[in-house]
Amino acid sequence: MITGTLKSKVDKVWNAFWSGGLTNPLAVIEQISYLLFIRRLDELHTQKLQQAMLRRIEIENPIFTPEQEHFRWSVLKNKAPSEMYEIFTGAEGLFEFIKNMNGNGTAYARFMKDAVFMIPTADLLTKVVDLIDDIDMEDRDTKGDLYEYLLSKLTTAGVNGQFRTPRHIIKMMIEMLAPTPKDTVCDPACGTAGFLMAASEYVRDTHPEIFQSAELREHFSGPMFTGFDFDPSMLRIAVMNMVLHGVENPNIESRDSLAQSSENIAGICTKIYANPPFKGSLDYDIVAPDLLRPQKSKKTELLFLNLFLRLLKPGGQCACIVPDGVLFGSTKAHVAIRKMIVEEHKLDAVISMPSGVFKPYAGVSTAILIFTRTDSGGTDKVWFYDMQADGYSLDDKRTELDKDDHEKNNIPDIIARWKALADVEGRARTEQSFMVPVEDIAKNKYDLSINRYKEIVYEEEEYDPPLEILDRMEELEREILGDMAELREMLND
Repeated sequence: MITGTLKSKVDKVWNAFWSGGLTNPLAVIEQISYLLFIRRLDELHTQKLQQAMLRRIEIENPIFTPEQEHFRWSVLKNKAPSEMYEIFTGAEGLFEFIKNMNGNGTAYARFMKDAVFMIPTADLLTKVVDLIDDIDMEDRDTKGDLYEYLLSKLTTAGVNGQFRTPRHIIKMMIEMLAPTPKDTVCDPACGTAGFLMAASEYVRDTHPEIFQSAELREHFSGPMFTGFDFDPSMLRIAVMNMVLHGVENPNIESRDSLAQSSENIAGICTKIYANPPFKGSLDYDIVAPDLLRPQKSKKTELLFLNLFLRLLKPGGQCACIVPDGVLFGSTKAHVAIRKMIVEEHKLDAVISMPSGVFKPYAGVSTAILIFTRTDSGGTDKVWFYDMQADGYSLDDKRTELDKDDHEKNNIPDIIARWKALADVEGRARTEQSFMVPVEDIAKNKYDLSINRYKEIVYEEEEYDPPLEILDRMEELEREILGDMAELREMLND
């Protein structure tokens, strides 16, 4: 979670834009993203220079040519305001350079071609460059914290069912399915690519051999990661995020996942991570016809579950966040999608999350579903976990707690038990996590709410016989009457 110091510095940048006349939150985030991207390019160029000097060779694939030295952050930040502004806005200036730097045909080029430099004055540009230069960006987690905090400022957060997924929840979901260098990872409602970024970092950290193989390195740099969204601003931020995290050409596409047919993208991935928007209901004529089979539904959360199954290759896994209503809804569509996942594929786990996870945006109750596409069934027992704490307070402040305290942070326990499911086989349903046979689930109309199966133990209380209690009450009453009589005598004196 973001520190007070970083938060204060980001607030100063934000306030500078607002006082400078740029007040659209998404536009501010885009402009900040461009500046962070330019700063990162200089850092990458410096790394290439240092490597070349150590090896005593010419720099390989430099980001800036000698003629473009003035485009480097370390150079332009020291320029006078008017000169800096001209470097950014000139016909062949820095902004045109970053719009075209990755060439035609790449995701970066597709979404940056419509990018607009909106900082209105040289003084504002100089001010925000100075403020951003003061932010320490060495740590990858810091970059993630910064973006998370920026996105929390979107006034549209929570509208149309869109809630920013907390990074620690994303990391937990990534680690549970543990993507490998040969996986293909997809988020059909990627937003700013939080899940895709976390997946790329996980693969980078756990499989360093990926950069020793030309084939794996090429896969990692592009086709390994696929994301869909239909908001141009979100897509630009998503692509910049991925490029900054070493994925040079991610397969990020402008696509309305529920409106466009999934036939041409069926079976494209082995891992899906998603927290799709829960907009309520859509009209049938808006929804792609193939998503209305085998059971018609207007509910976006049910349509996305159908889409996930279509996008997965056989044997592929999905970890997705759903509203609690998906778990116990009684409509034909609710029951049908749950039955399909349980009977025709393999439902692996249901993790119930506390309602405060998405505060301050909303207090919605949600769960994580983990399932595998098999096309032939396979659900034997389903693992249920009652997450009661995620390491942060469940109020609007979301204050970080002691992450090593199990009662305050269940996430390490969730990951450990998931990785050793055989060891939880004999756990009683009174425990925080337990297994439920598929037969029990089928008997309950495929209800997946944990309260349907969790057993509560009531401690037996022993009370004294009623006559003894009455005797004590009479004795107390006599004492009270005696004290009142004594007080009356004192007052009469």
